[in-house]
Amino acid sequence: MRKLFGTDGIRATAGEFPLDPKTIYATGLALAHHVNGQGHRPRVLLGMDTRESSAWIAAVLSAGLKEGGAAVENAGVITTPAVAFLARRHRFSAGVVISASHNPWQDNGIKVFGGDGYKLPDETELGIEEEIFRRLGSIAAPDAAALAAPAVAPQYRAEYEAFLREAVPGLDLNGLMVVLDCANGAASAIAPELFAQLGGRIHLTHTAPDGRNINAECGALHPKVVAAETKALGADIGVTFDGDADRALFADARGNVVNGDAIMLLAARDMKARGLLRNSIVVATTMSNMGLEAALRRDGVRMLRAPVGDKYVLERMQQENASLGGEQSGHILFPHLATTGDGLLTALVILDIVRRAGRPLHELIGDLKVFPQVIVNVHVREKKPLEEIGPVADSIHEAEEQLNGNGRVVVRYSGTEALARVMIEAESEEAMRRHANRIAGAIREAIGV
Repeated sequence: MRKLFGTDGIRATAGEFPLDPKTIYATGLALAHHVNGQGHRPRVLLGMDTRESSAWIAAVLSAGLKEGGAAVENAGVITTPAVAFLARRHRFSAGVVISASHNPWQDNGIKVFGGDGYKLPDETELGIEEEIFRRLGSIAAPDAAALAAPAVAPQYRAEYEAFLREAVPGLDLNGLMVVLDCANGAASAIAPELFAQLGGRIHLTHTAPDGRNINAECGALHPKVVAAETKALGADIGVTFDGDADRALFADARGNVVNGDAIMLLAARDMKARGLLRNSIVVATTMSNMGLEAALRRDGVRMLRAPVGDKYVLERMQQENASLGGEQSGHILFPHLATTGDGLLTALVILDIVRRAGRPLHELIGDLKVFPQVIVNVHVREKKPLEEIGPVADSIHEAEEQLNGNGRVVVRYSGTEALARVMIEAESEEAMRRHANRIAGAIREAIGV
């Protein structure tokens, strides 16, 4: 069982284990060893988001990588999917992103992609973890203040922007007004220039990162912000990204939030009409609403579920030879275009669908009837198996029995935070809240902070 890597890399409060200088340095050494032995000196590409800790973490990690025999290049502030794309395009041995995605500015993380542009399998991460712990016993903590990351190579950002334009050729936004919320994160470095070349009226918000305002009351964690702005401005559509821009959520002209479920429905219909939806399958997760499953079924599309985490969605897609998958949170996977979820790419794809359809977003997804759904987050002090906590297991079993197939119960730990997530869907809002509160209360009583 992995102790450092969660569902999306290593993540913690910057400066604290495992994001303290000694462990970061050991991570660099272990990663360099992992990619060594391929018959040439390994090359690693670095990228980062806009947190104030990203620069020193990148410097310490670079020092470990170099000490381990790897050459390091730096793409600077750039999105997570950009690093995945560039690692594959230039045949780097690995790509590493310093980011904690949607977490607050105090946190940070280390995400690793292989040279093929895909996130590492769990077993590979486990092997790197084991080496990190071995290294920790024989190294001293470096002086982070005395280190610096390699100079930024600006051509990488320009190359990624060119890829995005080429991925959706001919997209012309003239006649549309689009609101973009860049979350004061990595999208701030790319979206303004990218969208300026696509025509239309572009209204940019939260594009002034200061190291501490990433995701702060903005971005995909707060989609109602862009929804309100879209309605107030009379815009046609709004798009909001998270801190590293690997996911996107939307807003329609009426000020409604449009989440990943609705986006998968829209994309599935368009891809099926164009003969691109392989096997008439969409892969979602346990968190996707039953309403999406029902809407896809009406269109002759089967929805399969994977565990939460875009890399697990991708694994199931590869098993099923599927061409579309994603998460309710806005990670959307188009494997014919990219190896990982990409918020900017998703925005361009959806805008292209809306433009070609000639109809507003709310009309295109108007028949999606969602079951009432609630997610209750409980801060926990440990992640003990839920089935081993009697009162919690009993409350889950009781909810499942009472819903009797007319709803869903999903209780799981977050892979990136010290949280238990209780998700309930039911035809009755009263039943939904009653079961969610009962299960959350049992968790809080047993292991809550």
